[in-house]
Formats: sequence, structure tokens, C-alpha cells
Amino acid sequence: MSKTFAIADLHGRFDLMEKALTRIEESYHSGGKVVFLGDYVDRGPASKQVVDRLIAGPPQGWEWVTLKGNHEDMMVACHSGPDRGWWLNNGGDATLESYGGTVPAAHLEWAQRLPMIHADKHRVFVHAAIDPTKPLDGQSETMLLWTRYPENADITYPGLHIVHGHTPHRGGPELYAGRTNLDTGAVFTGRLVVAVFDDDRAGGPVSFIDVTA
Repeated sequence: MSKTFAIADLHGRFDLMEKALTRIEESYHSGGKVVFLGDYVDRGPASKQVVDRLIAGPPQGWEWVTLKGNHEDMMVACHSGPDRGWWLNNGGDATLESYGGTVPAAHLEWAQRLPMIHADKHRVFVHAAIDPTKPLDGQSETMLLWTRYPENADITYPGLHIVHGHTPHRGGPELYAGRTNLDTGAVFTGRLVVAVFDDDRAGGPVSFIDVTA
């Protein structure tokens, strides 16, 4: 019985990331898959450390899927462009501080290449949202990275449970029949919730790993 673990919106909280990965690896010694749902940078104190850890990759026996979030998209687009101030005002200042003033080209290129969607037999993983009226290969970048679902809306995608972050809910995670929102605003709350999925079972999480600072 294999497991998939999902982590949303780290936002520079390397401390929570390390605690979550330790708990994940201790809970399932034979390995599995971890899907990171984007927003690794901005706002929190340790964006560089988070990115360094993701680039270093998983231990033996584990697979990591690292999706792009809107903050990676913003960083790449605005780091050296005319909209730099917009990025800085949305947490980019903390990212630059963690890097000592400049994000290296290799990290910008890594962020640019990140995939925006991941699907398995029972679920589709994304940073922000999925349009249920369109095929997975027909989704727009705006939908995948930036769109927020209406509050309390249970969005259903045919045949797949949607797993996402992007919309902070301090009391989360938010659980619906058709989707799970894992963004608990960890950068502010100091609480990160990892969803655990049974790869042989359809629907939402079978359990959670709750990590606090």
C-alpha cells in the first residue's frame, strides 16, 4: 500500500519543511512520493534554504514532485524587471534577504522550469486551482497558479480529487468531497499540515501530519 504526501505553501519556512519531511520519512519507512504544491519563496525568513533543499532532492527510496506556485512565477518574472517593486511588496524582500541580495540565475531557471500540474490515478495536484470544465492539458497558467476558488465551494473534477494550496485558511485544511485545500498560512501561523493519501484509494486524505514550529 503506497502513500503520497502533499505539502503546500512553505513560504520560506525551512524549519517547518524539515520537521514535516522528518515526520513523513519516520511514518513510512519504505518510501513514497511527496508532492510540493508551490510557493516555496517569499514572506518567510529562509527561502534560499527551502529552494536549496528542494534542489538537493529526496533520500533514497523517495520521489519528490515539485510544482510551481504563483510566488515562483512572480519571482522569475519580476526579479530584474519593471515589476520588481510589486514582487518585493508581496514578500520578495524577504527572499532577497535570504539570498544576500540577489537570487542566482540557477535558482531562477529552476523555478521557471517547474511543472504546474501533477496527476495520478485518483488525484490532481496543483498550486491554485483546476477548471473542471477543461481537460488537464487545456488548463491556463492563470488558473493553475493564481485563481482562488469561491469560499466554501466544493469543486469537482471528473474522476479526480483536486489537491491544492494558495488560498490560506488558518483553521485548515479545508476538506470537501471534490477538493482539499492544504494552505494553513504556515508562514504566519507556524502550522503546516501534510496530507496523506492512499495511492490505491480514491478521494481525499486518509490522514494528516500536523507540524508546528
